Amino acid sequence: MIGEGRALMPVVKSNAYGHGHELITRALAAAGTGWFGVNSLDEALRTRRLAPDARILVLGYVAPEAFPEAVEADVDLTLTNPCEIPLLDRAARAAERRGRFHLKVETGTHRRGVPAEEFDQVAEAVRAASPLLCCAGLSTHFANIEDTLDHSYAQEQLRRFRRAEADLAALRLRFETRHTACTAATLLFPDTHFDLARVGIGLYGLWPSRETRLSFRMQARREVELRPCLTWKARITQIKRVPPGSDIGYGRSYRTGSESRIGVLSVGYHEGYDRRLSNVAHTLVGGRRAPVRGRVCMNMTLIDLSHVPQAAVGDEAVLLGRQGKESVSAEDLAGWSGTINYEIVSRIHPDLPRVAARGGG
Repeated sequence: MIGEGRALMPVVKSNAYGHGHELITRALAAAGTGWFGVNSLDEALRTRRLAPDARILVLGYVAPEAFPEAVEADVDLTLTNPCEIPLLDRAARAAERRGRFHLKVETGTHRRGVPAEEFDQVAEAVRAASPLLCCAGLSTHFANIEDTLDHSYAQEQLRRFRRAEADLAALRLRFETRHTACTAATLLFPDTHFDLARVGIGLYGLWPSRETRLSFRMQARREVELRPCLTWKARITQIKRVPPGSDIGYGRSYRTGSESRIGVLSVGYHEGYDRRLSNVAHTLVGGRRAPVRGRVCMNMTLIDLSHVPQAAVGDEAVLLGRQGKESVSAEDLAGWSGTINYEIVSRIHPDLPRVAARGGG
């Protein structure tokens, strides 16, 4: 979609949005991915071990005392404060290696970003730096491009970004790589692609929002199918028959209306299965829906298997994914727990094993 002459940066921060950093990064590196986006220096160093030849950009904050380690690992940094520039230059000179930074400009999100009134200070710091300091990138991030059908604010941010680029050029500052596009921008607005597209949630087969999907369909430039690549499963560790009128789990939040078969799953809110899913979510067992009964516990969840007579201890329960003709999506879980699909997948505990399977097996 981004066309020839532009680079794709898969964003593998936050344990690859919960999908498993090592698994995803190894697969992408083997496929020849040239860029990776991460949130922290620790993530960058882990990525460097898995992708020794790739360009790695830290999108989040790195403390200046860690600049020498970033320079030694050949990691690009995102800077948002003019006073950070001489500190990166000092680290580059000490290591006798290039220190690459991407200047993130403020265009309307009002998180990390350099405001226009500080551009003179940026230019002064760059002019005073050694040739080892490299203006590797110019970036921004959109505030209101996903959860709306009105993209006027995003277009205004894009205009501000172009103005910032022109203002910096007037100060004789030019950057190797310009990038603004997240998944939604990559899908919806080709004029945001510039030199590099940063794709996160879409990389894993998830739409940023229903509004993004609807906007894309309304534009109908081409057909694109995003297929979720993650299935989350747990084992049934016990099944017991419970008489009618029995209270299930902590707080007695569910009472059986008839004799029930209650299954115990070895997963709970510590593992990332949100407590707000209590008494509202469904799992899939034997190709049928098995509702959550009672409160989700720290490491256990109880489900009703009354209408799945063939279910047995050791069987798998699908928490997220497809089984037979039934499915539970990240959007389903997000709706039940009052959040977004990003949070559902990214909060799956890093210690849970991720297993690669071909063909959704």
